[in-house]
Amino acid sequence: MQRISSRNARFQVWQASLTNRTKRQRAGEFLVQGVRPISVAVDNGWPVRTVITDASRPLSKWASEVLERLPGVERVAMAPELLAELGEKDEAAELIAVLELPADDLDRIPVGPDFLGVVFDRPTGPGNIGSIIRSADAFGADGLIVTGHAADVYDPKAVRATTGSLFAVPAVRAASHREVLDWVRRSPEPIVVVGTDEHGSTDVYDFDFTQPVLLLIGNETAGLSTAWREAADHLVRIPITGSASSLNAANAATAVLYEISRQRSRPAQ
Repeated sequence: MQRISSRNARFQVWQASLTNRTKRQRAGEFLVQGVRPISVAVDNGWPVRTVITDASRPLSKWASEVLERLPGVERVAMAPELLAELGEKDEAAELIAVLELPADDLDRIPVGPDFLGVVFDRPTGPGNIGSIIRSADAFGADGLIVTGHAADVYDPKAVRATTGSLFAVPAVRAASHREVLDWVRRSPEPIVVVGTDEHGSTDVYDFDFTQPVLLLIGNETAGLSTAWREAADHLVRIPITGSASSLNAANAATAVLYEISRQRSRPAQ
């Protein structure tokens, strides 16, 4: 077992991966902390490269069980003050896992007769990405696709906001709408592309979401791009009241995902 008590080169690589997307991508790995996120990642077979533990204290039962489930994985004991820096907290986490970045392959997202996929177009807030992944997991979506120039799915803020759902629902980054539409056209199931827009022609509860659907959520400020609006087969709106002019992107996504789940859970007529 390696021990790290100074800001050596390896520590600096991990520290840089917290804030530098390019270096995170170059290293091909990202950091995860927390009992639930790490447990969900291990349960779902995510490749763990390294487990970093606090060199100053014994492992809890949970941490010991995690290590038992990862035979052969490298273990590093780190000074608590350095571990706290990697955890971006005042106190050191008991354990941080270094996970391998998965490929941005749309085929990671399964497509079946009940397909439900979510596209988040050019999001600027990593926390919103994480929140939508969490809602996608809660309401039965098969995966999330982040398109265009956007915040990173593997930004620590996004990872934390998923509370572990990142490891249960595939999240894929795509350069543009074109490759996503090509993937949709190759699908063995006919997929309806449905955009959300405050000026949509149909209220969300009047649209039939029981068919295979790719749901489009727009940028937090500008909404859907022109390209995605033109690609959508339908545009739906969420009726709102009060003084609010619109909903936060993550809240809007959650509202529509709940409606889709509600429709799909109803007994067949």
